[in-house]
Amino acid sequence: MRRTIIYWLLILGGSPAGAQEWTMQQCMQYAVEHNHEVRQAELELDNYKAQETGAIGRFLPAVDAGIGAQYNFGRAIDPETNTYTDVSTFYNGYSLGASLPVFDGFSRLHALKAAKASVLMGREALRQRQDQTALGVMQAFANVAYYEGLVRMAEEKVQETTLLLKQTQVLEEVGRKSAADVAQVESQKAEADYELIRQQNLYASALLELKKEMAFPISESLTPKSLTPAPSPSCVPLVASVQRPSGRGGGGEAVFRYQMEVAKHEWRQARAALLPALSLSAGLNTTYYKTLHSQTASSFSNQFKNNMGEYVGATLSIPLFNRLQTVTSIRRAKNNYQITREAYEQKRLELEKLSREAWQDWQGYLKQTEQMQKKVEADSLAYQLTRRQYEEGLSTAIDLRTTSAQLLQSKATLLQCQLMAMVKEQLVRYYNGEQIWTE
Repeated sequence: MRRTIIYWLLILGGSPAGAQEWTMQQCMQYAVEHNHEVRQAELELDNYKAQETGAIGRFLPAVDAGIGAQYNFGRAIDPETNTYTDVSTFYNGYSLGASLPVFDGFSRLHALKAAKASVLMGREALRQRQDQTALGVMQAFANVAYYEGLVRMAEEKVQETTLLLKQTQVLEEVGRKSAADVAQVESQKAEADYELIRQQNLYASALLELKKEMAFPISESLTPKSLTPAPSPSCVPLVASVQRPSGRGGGGEAVFRYQMEVAKHEWRQARAALLPALSLSAGLNTTYYKTLHSQTASSFSNQFKNNMGEYVGATLSIPLFNRLQTVTSIRRAKNNYQITREAYEQKRLELEKLSREAWQDWQGYLKQTEQMQKKVEADSLAYQLTRRQYEEGLSTAIDLRTTSAQLLQSKATLLQCQLMAMVKEQLVRYYNGEQIWTE
C-alpha cells in the first residue's frame, strides 16, 4: 500500500501536503489568460481595430510631397527659351499637393460601418472563445472531481474489505466461518485493491486533461480543490429566457449577427462603385534649371521663388464600363451577405436547440439526483443489514459482495448526477448570456 501511495504521488507531480488548492474559478481564469486560441482572438480583435482606424483615416485629406532630379544629355527642350538644345542640363523639381474625396457614393461611410461591425464581431468572438475555454475547463474540472470521489470510495472500500478480512479470519479460527468464506473475502480485498489502482490512474488521466485545457505546464503540480456539488434550489428564473431566446444570449449568436452586418455594408460599399466620384485637389510646385558648365544661370533661391506655382482642381469620375468588374463585385458581395444571413439563421436555430437541451438535461439530472439520494440511502441500509447478517452467519460473503457493489455503484451514480447537474446549470446560464467565469 505504501508503494502504491508513493507511486500515486509521483504521477500527480507533487505532494498534497502544503500544496495550493485551485478552485474551479481559478482554473477557468488561468485558462482564459493563457489559452492560445484566446490570444489569437485578441490579436484578431486588434486587427479589426486597426481596420476601423484605417476606415476613419479615409475621411482625411491625403498630402504628398515630391522631389525630382534629372540630367539631360543630348537633344532636349530648354525651359528658359522653350527651344531645342543639345547642351547637357540639370533639372530639379519640387511639389506639395493635397487631395480630398468629396463624394464616392458613400463607399467610405459603408467601409467605416463595416469596420465598426467587425470590431464588435471581434469582441464577441473573443468572448465566445473565452467562454468556450472556461466551459472546457469546467467539464474537465468536474471529471477530476468525479474521479477524485471514486478514488475516495475505492479507498474506503479497501479499508472496509481489509477489516472484513481480518474479522472473517478471526471467525474462521473460532469455527464460525469456513476457509471458503475467507477466500471469497480475500478475493473481494484483491478486487478492491485493483479498483483503487484503476481509479487512481483514471484520476491521473483526468488531471492531465485538466492541465491541457488550462494550458498549464504538464510537469508542474496542480491540486484542484475538492468540489462539493449541490443542486440549485430554484430553477424558475431561467425558464422564460431559455425557452424563448432573446437573441442576446451566449453561444456565439452575436458573432454571426455582426458578421452579417459586415457583409451587408460590404455589399453596399460594392454598389457605391456605380455612382460618380468627386474629389478636390490643391498644391504647390517649383523647379530649378541649370545648363551644365554655364555661369549665367539664376541662383537656386531665385528660381525656387520665381518658378513657384499653385493649383486648385476638381475631378469628377463617372464610371461607364470596366469590363463588368463592378457588376461582378456587387454580385459576389450580395451572395456573401446572403450566405452570412443564412448562417445566422442556422446558428439561431442551433442555439435554441442547444439551450433547450441544456435545460432539459439540467432538470433531468436534478430529478435523477433526488432519486439516487433515496437509492443510496436504501442500498446503504441493505448493506448494513447484510453485513450484520454475515457476522451472525445468516448470509454469505457473496451476498455481502453483491450489496457492497450495489452501494458503491449507487454512490458513484449519485456523484455523477450531482456534478452533471452543476455543469448543465452553468451551461444554461451561458446560453442565457451570463458570464460563467470572473475576470
